[in-house]
Amino acid sequence: MTTVTTADTPKRRLDLTRPVLWLFAAFMIVLIVLPLSWLVVFAFTDKARRPTLQNFVTLFTDPAFLDPLMTTAIIATTSATICCLVAAPIGWLVSRTDMPGRQIIRALVTASFVTPPFLGAVAWELLAAPNSGMLNQLYRYLTGAEDPLFDIYSLTGLIFVISCYTFPFVFVLVANALDNMPGELEDASAILGGKAWTTARRVTIPLALPALVAGALIAFLQAMTLFGSPAILALPAGFHTMTTKIWSLFQYPPKLELAAAAAVPLLLLTILLLQGQKFLLGRRGFSVVGGKYGAPRPIEMGGWRWAALAFCLLVLLNPVFLPYFALLNAAFSPNATTLVTPSTATLHNVVFVFTELSSTQLALKNTVILGASTATVGTILALVVAYVTTRRVIASHRLLGFLATAPVAVPGIVLGVGLFLSYTRPPFVLYGTLWILLLAFLTINLPSAYQQLQAAFATIHPELEDASRILGATRLQALRQITAPLLRTGVIATWCFIFIGVMRELSAAIVLFTSQTKVLSVLIYDLNESGDLAAIAVLGIAMLVITFTVVLAVNRIPMFGGGAGARLRNS
Repeated sequence: MTTVTTADTPKRRLDLTRPVLWLFAAFMIVLIVLPLSWLVVFAFTDKARRPTLQNFVTLFTDPAFLDPLMTTAIIATTSATICCLVAAPIGWLVSRTDMPGRQIIRALVTASFVTPPFLGAVAWELLAAPNSGMLNQLYRYLTGAEDPLFDIYSLTGLIFVISCYTFPFVFVLVANALDNMPGELEDASAILGGKAWTTARRVTIPLALPALVAGALIAFLQAMTLFGSPAILALPAGFHTMTTKIWSLFQYPPKLELAAAAAVPLLLLTILLLQGQKFLLGRRGFSVVGGKYGAPRPIEMGGWRWAALAFCLLVLLNPVFLPYFALLNAAFSPNATTLVTPSTATLHNVVFVFTELSSTQLALKNTVILGASTATVGTILALVVAYVTTRRVIASHRLLGFLATAPVAVPGIVLGVGLFLSYTRPPFVLYGTLWILLLAFLTINLPSAYQQLQAAFATIHPELEDASRILGATRLQALRQITAPLLRTGVIATWCFIFIGVMRELSAAIVLFTSQTKVLSVLIYDLNESGDLAAIAVLGIAMLVITFTVVLAVNRIPMFGGGAGARLRNS
């Protein structure tokens, strides 16, 4: 008979797992529900906090609000259409043909993907401003004409710039759908006598159509919720979009109730579009019956290969080559819109930005602090929430997962309004501090971080954690000592993505910053209002160098190589 002594019994440890997890759940509720609650309160009340619908009556009857609403609808619809017409052919050429330079084209699309749209808008100011734009100067020199060839300060110019930095969303979805499509389906069509166009019409296009429509919805959403490009190009042209109109309502005298009411339609429409995109992408799998399948066979284009490559490069001229050239030229030229030569090249602009411009050091410091803090807190929060939802640790794990993904339906400008209303009054007066920007950046980047780590958790079998718990470890100890080290690559990649997201975020920051909490994106916007395009070029290049350094570092991580850029959120 064996006697069990106390020495043989594992020492009972204090397990703080559930209290800690419930603390995380409470933080998630405050983080997301509180700003949206205040948004609803202000939207449906007057200045005395009495219930009213007058804010919405004003919104939908006053031309000052109706015009931006209609303009936003036109911009979003037209941009989404252009994105589909451009991105779908490029996605097909890269995924399904023997066109040379396919990997280079993918890399260049990623470059346009990670370029902040507001920086692209500034670059196109340098290129196509009616009087000083370099392309217009070249046109006048070659033709002797007085009128400009391009006017970027117009509705057409704004749609063009937004499309340049929105089409990658459509490209990524279409290219991924074509990459994952079974090659046997097209082979079967060919065996049965179907010609290339017949196979494309009856097989390839129907299978890729859900991804294309979902990409169109995302492009519509991005165009609808952008602030930076409209603020830089639309306001000088004398018209508003909904995001710039919401921002204008914060100018003196502030009209917070109308700002909240104007944010509600954007929020509701965003939710509907995301549900539509989820529904369409969710139906893709019904077209293919399981089993292993081979990679699609590249279509031989013969002599048309080089024409196809020229088409792709011509498209990428607009979001990548010309804007980057304009920024580099402005950074090292005595005059931002004058072509630099070896004899006129100067470092004056670089010296001015980093030694004489007082706001640069503060903005860089704030951006680095917020980037590192948001990335660290966001990664830890996403890690714990992904663990809870994947392992179903607490009863409310579904609610926690919903809260983690819900911010993807909140446009940045709408979140900024909600946070402003929430944290400018007791008991949490955070306005004027970096804390309110930290909350904004954390909320915006949480969904992508959570989705990445949830997918990573699915690859690790829970038996590893169970073995650790059998040996006496608590859940939190198992997560820290067993699971987290196995997720090292995913955790590092998530940290990098959040950091990049903070670097490029403008929509929420423009509502929440003060003179002491200015970040790089806001500084670039302020410099654009003062017309200092050379300083913007220097700061923009610095931002791009940091961003591409992080993207390249992430792409070297095997778990995320090749598709890293697709997880970044536009601003």
